[in-house]
Amino acid sequence: MTRRLRRIGGCGIGVVLVVIVIISLVGWVLSFLGKPPAFDELAPVPQSMPPEPGAEVPAIDVNSGGRTADKLTFWAEDLSAQTEIEPQALRAYGNAELVARERFPNCHIRWNTIAGLAYVETRHGTYNGNWFKPSKLDENGYPDPPIVGIALDGTNNTAKIPDTDNGTIDGDSEHDRAVGPLQFLPQSWEQVGADGNGDGVADPNQIDDAALGAAALLCFGDRDLSIEEGWKAGVLNYNQSLDYLRKVQSAANSYSIPQRATS
Repeated sequence: MTRRLRRIGGCGIGVVLVVIVIISLVGWVLSFLGKPPAFDELAPVPQSMPPEPGAEVPAIDVNSGGRTADKLTFWAEDLSAQTEIEPQALRAYGNAELVARERFPNCHIRWNTIAGLAYVETRHGTYNGNWFKPSKLDENGYPDPPIVGIALDGTNNTAKIPDTDNGTIDGDSEHDRAVGPLQFLPQSWEQVGADGNGDGVADPNQIDDAALGAAALLCFGDRDLSIEEGWKAGVLNYNQSLDYLRKVQSAANSYSIPQRATS
């Protein structure tokens, strides 16, 4: 029986306006520390909407079982230096694009749109709110330390969202929190959660699962992300903020061209 899904919105740290403002300071902080900006481009970044497509993802068998993203290792290794995205995250985004082609054939989602979301939300599973102890994806694709947003209790300019999962996903039995590399709220994950790494569990903390869940959320409602109207609607369904939309657009476009690798 097919479930009817309601319109989904309000995912992630990006929902919290104050956190969006804090995240926007990352470039300034990195410059202060003497590190290059996140997007040190070799060529002007396109301003397209939808974003220009990133490097073509090679065809793999995404129905073979297990962690199919690992079959994209050779592709991700080459692309990592150009995009400054950790290979494991790249594999997850590429795998999500290929799976989405089968599950949502009219969507035409590209991996760099998912990467744009992940950059804005958590810098690909590394930003957790602690400048001195950033997270890092472990060998199984989980951020360490885990990334859990602040309680959405109506304070600190947040929405007030009472607990919807008894704390099963976010560890909070009073209010919901956004979790994982793509910062899903429990109520949103309940609707679009997916198993991207083939372990039989849909977990928003795992990068393959989160990337595929993000693709499902963007494609929700049979959207076509190859046209401006569809792409804009998809991203705004993820977070209903025009500032957020512009940041994702910029990041996704940046990943469509070769970037200078950091030392």
